[in-house]
Amino acid sequence: MWDRKKPDTPQVAIREPKNLLTNKKSTDAIRPLDAIANRETGWLGSSLHVKGEIACNEDLLIDGTVEGLIQLDEWKLTVGTTAKVTADINARDVVVYGYVRGNVRARGRIEIKKDGSVNGDFTTAQIMIEDGADFKGSIEIDRSAEREADKNVASRAASA
Repeated sequence: MWDRKKPDTPQVAIREPKNLLTNKKSTDAIRPLDAIANRETGWLGSSLHVKGEIACNEDLLIDGTVEGLIQLDEWKLTVGTTAKVTADINARDVVVYGYVRGNVRARGRIEIKKDGSVNGDFTTAQIMIEDGADFKGSIEIDRSAEREADKNVASRAASA
């Protein structure tokens, strides 16, 4: 009774779903914690190729290929290391680890990381370009967009 032999068939382990963003570098550490709490993040994987317009109401991580227009308004766009984006971008914040060709307008901050490459014009309140990043274009600093974004965040926090 106690000496039962276990079957020779291997047991299948149920895999826990991974958070795909845990290994990604993030600039969220520079924002107050309450500004990023409970935020959803969409993801376009490296095998996806999108032609057209992307508009969403959440942060977005792109690892695939996108051609067209990306409209995120009050949300953050992260261009992953495997991404190739040929598009005009409008977002709150933009972080580039991969390749972007097009004009980028951000109300908050644009960051080009060490291996990132951007060919286009920027309009933003803050800019950060790491050593080793490639950039060709012009930069226009627009502080009015930053002040307006700060007002919107403050009014949302007061209503919550």
